[in-house]
Amino acid sequence: MSELVLVETERAVATIRLNRPPMNALNAVLQADLAAAAGQVSADDAVRAVIIYGGEKLFAAGADIKEMADASYAQMTANIRRLQDALNVVAAIGKPVIAAVTGYALGGGLELALCADFRVLGESAKVGQPEILLGLIPGGGGTQRLPRLIGPAKAKDLIFTGRFIDAAGALAIGLADKVVPDDQVYIAAREMAAGFASGPAIAIAAAKRAVDLSLDADLGTGLEFEQASFAGLFATDDARAGMRSFLENGPGKATFTGR
Repeated sequence: MSELVLVETERAVATIRLNRPPMNALNAVLQADLAAAAGQVSADDAVRAVIIYGGEKLFAAGADIKEMADASYAQMTANIRRLQDALNVVAAIGKPVIAAVTGYALGGGLELALCADFRVLGESAKVGQPEILLGLIPGGGGTQRLPRLIGPAKAKDLIFTGRFIDAAGALAIGLADKVVPDDQVYIAAREMAAGFASGPAIAIAAAKRAVDLSLDADLGTGLEFEQASFAGLFATDDARAGMRSFLENGPGKATFTGR
C-alpha cells in the first residue's frame, strides 16, 4: 500500500484511515490501497472490529472527477469495475465495520460508508449521491446498497435530486445509526467497535453473513443458511463458554476467546 490509506490496530480494533487530503477523493491508487487494507484486516485474526475513518474534517468527497472528465466509455467501464471491486472487498470484511463520518461523505464516499455495517455521523456531516448533477448515476454501489438500507423511495429521492442531507436527516431515514458532536465521532465509533470486539467473533461473523445473505436470497435459502450456521456454532469454544456462563452467572457475563 501507499500512504493514501493507513491501517492502525489497537486492542483488537483496526482503523482504516483515508489519507488523501484535502478531500480524500477516491482515485485509482486509493481504491487499490483500500482493497488491500480491507483484505489485511479481514485476514488478521487479532482484529475483531473495524473502523473506516476519513479524519477530523471529512470522510470522503467521492470520485476523482479529474480522472473521469476525459475518460472514454471503455476506460470508465474498467474504472467503475475497479471501484466496485474495491468496495466489495470492504463490504465482505467478515467482522463488524463502522464508518466514522465527519464532514462530507458524497458520491463514492457515501458508497464507501454504505459498505460498513453501521454509520456514526458528526452533527455537521453532509451526505449524498450527487452524481446526477454531473449527468451520471452512482457507480460504486449507490443504486444497490442505498435502497437496501433506507428503502427504494428514499433512495430514489437522494439519487434523482443529488441533494445533500444533514446528519439529523440521515438519522431520520436510517442512513445514520448514531449522531454525535463532531469531535466525538471517532471516539463513539471506537466505543461501538470495542463492544463488538469483546463478543464471540465466530458467531458475529456468522450472523453478519446470514443477514447479508438475506438481502439477496429468498427466505428459504436464508433460513437454510441460518440453520446450518446456528448448528455449526456448537463446535466453537465460545458457544460452550457462553452457555456455561449463562447457566452459572446469568446473561451477558461470558468471556469469549474467538475460538
